[in-house]
Amino acid sequence: MPRRSEPAVAASSRWTDDDGVRAPGGSVHAWRPGTNQTRCGLPLHKAGLERFPHVLWIDARWLADTTDERMVLCHRCAAATGDRPGRRRWTRERPRP
Repeated sequence: MPRRSEPAVAASSRWTDDDGVRAPGGSVHAWRPGTNQTRCGLPLHKAGLERFPHVLWIDARWLADTTDERMVLCHRCAAATGDRPGRRRWTRERPRP
């Protein structure tokens, strides 16, 4: 299986849409397929998170904004994936000599 650069989703619960496709719900974390932990360092099995390899993190952000289901995106995973649209990364203005 080829590795993708975009992280998939792991979540604490799930729901099924009208087409019968599983979708994440509850606490949603970014997860890189092939590993056993989220981007914020939470172990999947011990935390009881279910994997959603067919849902990308970008799509989960869109789902959280548009769906009626309760979804809470992990802020630590968002920081680890670099979700800063339209803003530059932090740089030091005047470093000490």
